[in-house]
Amino acid sequence: MNHYTLADMTPGLTESFTVTVTEEMMEAFQAITGDCSPIHVDADYAKGRGYPGRVVYGMLGASFFSTLAGVYLPGEHCLLHGVECKFAKPIFIGDTLTITGTVVNVSEAVAEAEIKAVITNQDGKKVTRGVIRAGLAK
Repeated sequence: MNHYTLADMTPGLTESFTVTVTEEMMEAFQAITGDCSPIHVDADYAKGRGYPGRVVYGMLGASFFSTLAGVYLPGEHCLLHGVECKFAKPIFIGDTLTITGTVVNVSEAVAEAEIKAVITNQDGKKVTRGVIRAGLAK
């Protein structure tokens, strides 16, 4: 876990990590949220819609922005103020994702860092983009 403070957060500072999406993650996400949409739980349905298999919950992918902020950038001193995200391409079970964040702005007045975030798959394709507003103690 990283320990960046507001003073450490400078534009251009970048951190990243990787994770592989598993069947177990999908099951846990469904159990937590109750989202039983067939595109996420029924492979035949998903294939009928033109996908190679079940589509991973977009919010499961985006949830890694929380890990990015809370563990990597800035890490332990972070309290999320906001996350905006856009889903560019679908994620599938077995995809290996790289989650990267780069500080783009720091506001000492509100003790907040703005982090541009992106998730890419194993083929280098952007699957999710986001903006994280990370609150930090002064």
